[in-house]
Amino acid sequence: MPKGAAARKPAPKKTAAETRRIMARLGGQYPNADTELHFSNPYELLVATILSAQCTDERVNRVTPALFKRYPNAVALAKATTAELEPQIQSTGFFRAKSRSLLGMATEVVEHHGGDIPNTMADLVTLPGVGRKTANVVLGHALGVPGLPVDRHVLRVANRIGIARSDDPEVVEQQLCAAMPPEEWTRTSDTLILHGRRICKPKPLCDKCSVREECDYYRTVMGVVSKRGVKPRAATPELAQSRSLSGSLADKRRAPKARGTGRGGGAPRQRKKSGS
Repeated sequence: MPKGAAARKPAPKKTAAETRRIMARLGGQYPNADTELHFSNPYELLVATILSAQCTDERVNRVTPALFKRYPNAVALAKATTAELEPQIQSTGFFRAKSRSLLGMATEVVEHHGGDIPNTMADLVTLPGVGRKTANVVLGHALGVPGLPVDRHVLRVANRIGIARSDDPEVVEQQLCAAMPPEEWTRTSDTLILHGRRICKPKPLCDKCSVREECDYYRTVMGVVSKRGVKPRAATPELAQSRSLSGSLADKRRAPKARGTGRGGGAPRQRKKSGS
């Protein structure tokens, strides 16, 4: 857990007790929350997580079976070349950078860790292509060490609900870890990630959220609670569209008609000359 980070940012709006209650309720919406990457050992999960950067888990899961068959461990992967590796991972995007990270990681593991994936944050983050998020994924899911990965989904959802208050992943990690017991850290991340992918998207589906009544975003940004404390209709995307359409129609009704045009929009009527 990063030290001294809390002093740089404001504290979360929710208390630790509120955060645990919210996560318990949100966990009920995702009772089987887990990583969606396929793996059978720490090495495979580390490779898959490196490949998942800017790529969907589904795409990574299509690539890794053949990759793991050809390179079943760090020793085998360290013997590969970028020319051999790049075509196999090209579909995951940024394949040149990822191939360098994978080969560097495997070489480091073989030379300094006897071919075994290290089981501490301090050692993992020294490997090429491995940051805190990737290290926490491997620690929590494959090595049995409490870890709370913070990706863009965790950042968005935690800040919207109010259980975290920062745009810095390390600060959010610390705030969530301080509120949740260590044995719940990994599951907390998995739950928030799934919620961010399925419900709390950039354009959220608030009507499907089990914790919306306790969510700061739903209460304020979506305008569900007014200054007088009266709850208007939920500000769903459909309602917003309806309000926009209504406003457009009202503007049209208020707009003055073009002078000299008839009901059908045709040519202006000609006045009869007097005395004719």
